[in-house]
Order: sequence, then C-alpha cells, then structure tokens
Amino acid sequence: MTTELELNMVAPNDGTQHKWHEDVVAIITGTLLVALGVTMYKHSLYATGGINGLALLLNYASPFGFGAIFFALNLPFYWLAWKRLGPAFAIKTFAAVALVSVLVQFTGQWISFDGLNEYYAVIIGGILMGTGLLILFRHKSGLGGINILAVFLQEQYGIRAGLFQMGVDICILIGAFFVLPWDKVLLSIAGAIVLNMVIAMNFRPGRYVGFSGAFVADKKKP
Repeated sequence: MTTELELNMVAPNDGTQHKWHEDVVAIITGTLLVALGVTMYKHSLYATGGINGLALLLNYASPFGFGAIFFALNLPFYWLAWKRLGPAFAIKTFAAVALVSVLVQFTGQWISFDGLNEYYAVIIGGILMGTGLLILFRHKSGLGGINILAVFLQEQYGIRAGLFQMGVDICILIGAFFVLPWDKVLLSIAGAIVLNMVIAMNFRPGRYVGFSGAFVADKKKP
C-alpha cells in the first residue's frame, strides 16, 4: 500500500470541489466495482489484503456470508474514523461498507461466471477492486477497517501507516495458507499486488484536482 502521506482537510474555493450528488454517484460506482471484484474472488476462492481479505477468509472458513462478516468487522472502526478523519469521511465510509456488504450478496445472482479463467479472474478482480477503492478515495470515502486503524496508530503512536498496513496484509495472506490451497494463495498475492499498483499509480500528489471536502495528499515532513 502507499503511505508516507498525510491526508489534510482543505476547503478549496476554485470550483474543483465535488458536489454532493457527485459523491453519491462515485460511492455507488466504486462499491459496485469493489463488489464485482470481491464476487469474482469468492467464485475463484482467492484472498486479498485488508479488511475485505479477512472477511473473505472468514467467509470461506465459516457458515457466515461475506456481507455480514465484512459489515461486522468494520463496526469498531467508525468511531476512529469520526474522531480522526471527520464526520463526513465516517458517514461516507459507513455508506460504502454497507453498500459493498449488500451488493456482494446479490452480484453473484446478477451475473454468471461460468467458464471464468482463474488467471484472468485474479488480475481483473484486483483491477476492479483497486479502481473501486480509488474512486472512493477521490471522494473522501473508503472501506474502513485497517486503513482507519493505520492512520490512528501513526498519529497516536508514530507507527508508520504504510508499514502497519503492509504487515497486516502479509499476515492475512499468510493466514490464507491455512484456509486455501497454496496455488490459490500465490495467485491471491499476485492479485493484491495488482490492486495496490492501481492505487499507487493513480493516487499520487498533484495528479488530481477534484476535491470532496477534500483530500490533499502531501508528503510527510521528516
């Protein structure tokens, strides 16, 4: 994951700030893409990093559905989001998590994956989830969980958010070896790299001028 970034709140007045209806459309679009990617991973029995990866593993290892697990895992983090990233971020993130939780339950009924190639699935699934997350990030939202905790730990205790996020992702993917065949885990690692590359190449300072309240990413000063 990207890091070494501080996310600062600004209030631009140059006409670039996103309107509320643009945020609504973006959250729906981003969550639809993430839900489609997650559904492809569920169909192919892949894992990924972050809270959605943990939810996938628990879904594979338990009788509970992904949506319920994903929603429940995120519940403890909304207070941190509200206090550290602001009410707007917390509310939008809650909405995004709720939508993904519901959409994943229905996407498999809306689309058929008969004949889906496993190598194609891991690449396009990673691209879909990365693009969906990127859209959410652009509009001051996210999918909660580990990202929020990483920001809190960096601010409160000086633990670098990127290293923490990477460590959690590695632990989740290592845990996948106890749930999935080794070849599925290796492909899952490739998919996680693709997902992170989508975000790393497209969510960088100076490359985007639209705001939603808004995010500006500045390099952290030493």
